[in-house]
Amino acid sequence: MVKVIAISNQKGGVGKTTTAVNLAASMGINGKKTLLIDMDPQGNTTSGVGYNKKNIKLSVYDLLIRDCKAEEVVIKTDFKNLDLIPSSMDLAAAELELIDFESRESKLKNKINSIKEKYSYIIIDCPPSLGLITTNAVCSSDTILIPVQCEYYALEGLSQLMNSTFKRMKKFNKRLELEGVLMTMYDGRLKLTEQAASEIKKFFPNKVFSTVIHRCVRLSEAPSFGKPIYYYDKSCKGTQEYIDLSKEVIKNSR
Repeated sequence: MVKVIAISNQKGGVGKTTTAVNLAASMGINGKKTLLIDMDPQGNTTSGVGYNKKNIKLSVYDLLIRDCKAEEVVIKTDFKNLDLIPSSMDLAAAELELIDFESRESKLKNKINSIKEKYSYIIIDCPPSLGLITTNAVCSSDTILIPVQCEYYALEGLSQLMNSTFKRMKKFNKRLELEGVLMTMYDGRLKLTEQAASEIKKFFPNKVFSTVIHRCVRLSEAPSFGKPIYYYDKSCKGTQEYIDLSKEVIKNSR
């Protein structure tokens, strides 16, 4: 059965898009047919797999607002077992437009039901907000994966996420569970990093991934080339870390 995972944290700059792109690509490398959905109006996930947002004809906006089928919006990427539903700047207007729709929180869920059986995993990159776009993403999902940068302010954002977002989303999606917390931008040379990691593990006992994503220049470079890290630099430490993360997620799904 397909598993739908939302990558979410209301704090920006914690590695949501990096994780969405590279986890999805790594799932494909592991032989799992995967759909990546870009729900952020900035469209960084879309460009991160090689597509110019200006050239996108149909996007997730059309899926949510217009009478458009999911099959029409899906793009087959150049990467193994990886398809994409792209974003566009039009999505920024969807927050206001969705207000007038019935079942506005479940528009995405209803639209992707027709294609779910084609995939083993669907990964959704959420914007750093708590609006209707994020609500649609999480209501479509089985679990939430939370990337957290190992620093004080990221922990503060994490507390807000769990106290507001998760409880709120449970009202719309009672089966929603926490996939896990992923520590990103990890720098073991810093005492603060180790302290933050310790606090995260206390806050989420048995829910922190064993895999840690270290700070890596190559991970930062890959999006400018429109490639997941595996296809940009296979020898990069970040490549192996995201492969390891994908294996953890697959193991958790059994």
